[in-house]
Amino acid sequence: MLALRKEQGIEALKTITDRLRVQDMGPADHIYTKHEVKAFLETGDVKAAEEILKRAAERLTFWERESVRMSRERGQRMRW
Repeated sequence: MLALRKEQGIEALKTITDRLRVQDMGPADHIYTKHEVKAFLETGDVKAAEEILKRAAERLTFWERESVRMSRERGQRMRW
């Protein structure tokens, strides 16, 4: 993330959020993560970058589990 920070504005934001796979998160987590990345781009704080990576991984894991759970529930409802 530190190396990508040197890119210009929107491109840096897009590249970082693509690599964090924010599109695979829920809408609120997607927005939170983008705002955190924007704040990081303004400050360049290494500690903030570590926290963003940690929280993004947690959010992504949560949404992946939820996706599996929801598709199982849909499958069970369709069998009835």
